[in-house]
Amino acid sequence: MRPEALNPLFVEIDALDGVGPKLRKPHEKLGLTRVRDLIYHLPERFVSRRAVETLDDAAEGEQIVISLTPVEHRSPRSGRGPYRVLAQDRAGNICALTYFGRASFSARKQLPVGEKRWVAGKLDRFGDMLQIVHPDHVESESEATLGRLNEPVYGLSEGLTQPRVAGLAQQALARLPDLPEWIEPVQFDRAGWPAWRDALLLAHKGENPSARDRLAYDELLANSFALMLVRADNRRRKGQPLKGDEHLRGKLQLPFPLTGAQKRSIAEIEGDLVQDAPMLRLLQGDVGAGKTVVALYSMLIANEAGKQAALLAPTEILARQHYETIRSMAAPTGVEVVLLTGRDKGRARESILMGLLDGSIDIVIGTHAIFQDTVNYKDLGLVVIDEQHRFGVAQRLQLASKGKSTPHTLAMTATPIPRTLTLAHYGEMDASRLDEMPPGRKPIITRVMSMDRMEEIVDGIARHFETGQQAFWVCPMVHESEVADLAAAEARYAALRERFGDAVVLVHGQQKPEVKDAAMEQFVSGEAKLMVATTVIEVGVDVPNATLVVVEQAEHFGLAQLHQLRGRVGRGSEQAVCLLLRGSTLSETAKRRLALMRETQDGFRIAEEDLELRGGGELLGTRQSGDTPFRIADLEQITRLLPAAHADARLLIERDGGLASERGQAARLLLYLFERDWGVQLLRGG
Repeated sequence: MRPEALNPLFVEIDALDGVGPKLRKPHEKLGLTRVRDLIYHLPERFVSRRAVETLDDAAEGEQIVISLTPVEHRSPRSGRGPYRVLAQDRAGNICALTYFGRASFSARKQLPVGEKRWVAGKLDRFGDMLQIVHPDHVESESEATLGRLNEPVYGLSEGLTQPRVAGLAQQALARLPDLPEWIEPVQFDRAGWPAWRDALLLAHKGENPSARDRLAYDELLANSFALMLVRADNRRRKGQPLKGDEHLRGKLQLPFPLTGAQKRSIAEIEGDLVQDAPMLRLLQGDVGAGKTVVALYSMLIANEAGKQAALLAPTEILARQHYETIRSMAAPTGVEVVLLTGRDKGRARESILMGLLDGSIDIVIGTHAIFQDTVNYKDLGLVVIDEQHRFGVAQRLQLASKGKSTPHTLAMTATPIPRTLTLAHYGEMDASRLDEMPPGRKPIITRVMSMDRMEEIVDGIARHFETGQQAFWVCPMVHESEVADLAAAEARYAALRERFGDAVVLVHGQQKPEVKDAAMEQFVSGEAKLMVATTVIEVGVDVPNATLVVVEQAEHFGLAQLHQLRGRVGRGSEQAVCLLLRGSTLSETAKRRLALMRETQDGFRIAEEDLELRGGGELLGTRQSGDTPFRIADLEQITRLLPAAHADARLLIERDGGLASERGQAARLLLYLFERDWGVQLLRGG
């Protein structure tokens, strides 16, 4: 149950003055539904202004606050021209306050001739006249404007304005309770951070740079502490020791030898499975490094021990691919492998449910459908979760309830993650790495070409089709954009369809599932030769006959994303090629990214370089797709602050008695504040 002290922060924003049904929607788009969300909706930047006596004291391009008196209103000569209000300072210098469009209506009311106003905005010049275009603020009293010399700029959605969000943030901040300190005292003193309440007030004012660090540290500490509580709880749980005798694994007839990394990972998993405590292990594997084989070996160990195994995939397409691959590889062993998705209905579904309940099914592969309330197992011993980042810790804890005792868990990700971020995302897990490629796998040829050579590239695709092979064409966006000159998948699909007809299919995330699945099926079956797509294909499309991938405007993708897209090809015996098409102007960072893509195919090196290239000013790429657990901490802060937060969380558990201690009770507030309360729920009476 949430601590009472936090209740004022978890009320809906409707409780604030000025928020009705109409304003609630645009706030929901930003994830601002409660007071707590508003206090952590920190300004993206600040506008610093200087108060000046006269226009002579200001420089062009400077943000200023000045007292001006309107002397004349000038309407545009044509309907499209600007509306100007000529105003003078106390020295008689003239400045035009310029408005476009409907904003001119407010100018008429705000700036009556002869009445002094305090104006805030950026001073520019148009011809011979100084001007301020669309002043940020026009006030009759000096205090209101002079109080905005350092003004926060918040992220907005359509229907919201800066004054509206700033006003609501101030209302939310007024509800802040005083909370006890949860940071370890030595760490707190060493960092010189303000207290939690002061840090929030300062962060919204931009008056103390360390305030944001303190709030980011809080978030990292909450995450680390919650993951450690999961780990500690897991060690206390009674699991099922699973010891295999190799009678199933010995029957496998793989067409390739295991790599050293695969053997090492299987041995680590086998060592975990024989323990009383349930396994919690993360398997990181680069594109094509052979995670599925490791998963199969792990599931067969469970089967050898008389238990069932389940593999959970985030999408039906990926589940079907795993099913076909694993069923084929496992055929010599005689184990019963089935696929269960939300599509299965009627007798077919009933038959699968009965097989899971009576134990005649050894391995089930599917989407979240395999853990619905109506699905029960005779004796589930191992859960394999593919693309772990698509599932939260809380979801995974729910899956554990399906076994007689807590099943072992193997989580897999195809995205190589820098070590720092592995700790942030998966701090409760042991980690295994597949950092070797299977023997005989040909390196993918990577070339960077100019968009100007489009006609030549399309001709090359035509020749590629003549060999009987397929190709991907990836675009940054779905639709044409007015604000960004980026390639749109729909437009490129239309153009390529004119050339290649029905051989081209389109796949993007905004399509209905059945439309997307049909296009995928056409491509997987070979009926379609070219798939035009967005990054929806980044993970989980395995077509060995696809040996060419074209990434349009590659400079707009991150390194890790480019590496994943390149990994869609090179899965068969034929030589694969990746063409990275670039625009005419490239930043230095973009040049380094594209050069590195030509230089290496080591996903772990690419992940580390990607972390370095993004730097502190750019948000985590995963945050844009909702995969990162962090709202406040940016990439630079995670890299810099996480080791200390992780060590602090360890002290909290190992030295300070966990949640039972005085500091632990304060940390309990922190877990609820950052909605890591699943860490609390694990403990009796939490």
